[in-house]
Amino acid sequence: MKTKKLMLMAMFVAIGVAGSAFVYFPAGIARAYPIQHAVNVIAAVLLGPGPAVLIAFLTGIVRILTGTGSLLAFPGGMIGAILAGLFYAKFGKIWVAAVGEVIGTGIIASLIAVPYARILLGTEFGILFFIPPFLISSLTGAILGAILATRLAKADIRNAWRIN
Repeated sequence: MKTKKLMLMAMFVAIGVAGSAFVYFPAGIARAYPIQHAVNVIAAVLLGPGPAVLIAFLTGIVRILTGTGSLLAFPGGMIGAILAGLFYAKFGKIWVAAVGEVIGTGIIASLIAVPYARILLGTEFGILFFIPPFLISSLTGAILGAILATRLAKADIRNAWRIN
């Protein structure tokens, strides 16, 4: 069971990294990656909050090392993943996980990005600089993730692979 879960986590990291190479849009000093938000929602639903955060963290590291991401990948990906996982664990509804992703990334992470970018990236951008791109990216990705997670739930993938 652990091997299947690790394999699935590695696959999600690969999807997040590969998706970032093809699907992104510039957002000031950052890049917005809706595929990462979709992966966060699906991982939160299938695997839970802990694995979802680990997937977001590892995806962020690989993206930074390969030059397809910035340091903003950490708060943007990880906060959304933890909230998506916690919301799904509490309410058991896929759309609530998507809302958690949007709140976590679109609102909370964009607020954290202001001092984070000031300290680590040397920028002086305000809150209004980060909220629109983070919100658009997380909303589009969360919708895509919710659609895919719903399809996977109908296919009963968790029982078919005996995950969790």
